[in-house]
Amino acid sequence: MKIIKSSFKIEDAIDEISGFEMLKKIEKAGRVCYKSEDRITDDSVYNFIKGLIKSGHESVLEHEKITVTIICDRGVSHELVRHRIGSYSQESTRYCNYSKDKFGKEITVIEPPFWKVGSFEHGVWCDSCEQAEKAYFMLLERGATPQEARSVLPNSLKTEIVVTFNLREWRHFFKMRTAKAAHPQMREITMPMLTRFRRLVPVVFDDI
Repeated sequence: MKIIKSSFKIEDAIDEISGFEMLKKIEKAGRVCYKSEDRITDDSVYNFIKGLIKSGHESVLEHEKITVTIICDRGVSHELVRHRIGSYSQESTRYCNYSKDKFGKEITVIEPPFWKVGSFEHGVWCDSCEQAEKAYFMLLERGATPQEARSVLPNSLKTEIVVTFNLREWRHFFKMRTAKAAHPQMREITMPMLTRFRRLVPVVFDDI
């Protein structure tokens, strides 16, 4: 059994320059609503988009999107896909056979951040995941298909999911999933992700 931490990777080639170009496209689209294209300047984009957000005219933000690959446990992925305005491509436990060489002949689980390594709780979690792995391989050896054997896999099983949201949906996502009431394993991903988004795409996420 392999234990890893959750992580994410922004798939779009975004830096400060291309992020600014995204904002310029949003401004250009939004200016059409007010026929104020003549007011576009080299730095007008910041106040314009800030004004859109303040007035609730966030539909304009839907003209740009960002794709992220997230490695998390199955529980977190169930919360991710509840965001309906998005596109998802996820590692399938129906078709992935973790007894094969390509998976190291083992399952991979995401270590929970709320139990200290060496604690009683962490030990119970490890034992539980190892027992699930043994049961999974035993079922496969007895002729079960991966989609049948997966029924014993733990909630902590690692999954890889590619997520694409437009910028308006990313705002909604971060508002919900960085909140104090959000699940700790979700916040473990979303807090550093929001910090990265703020740096790459200024203004759009500053108020979250």
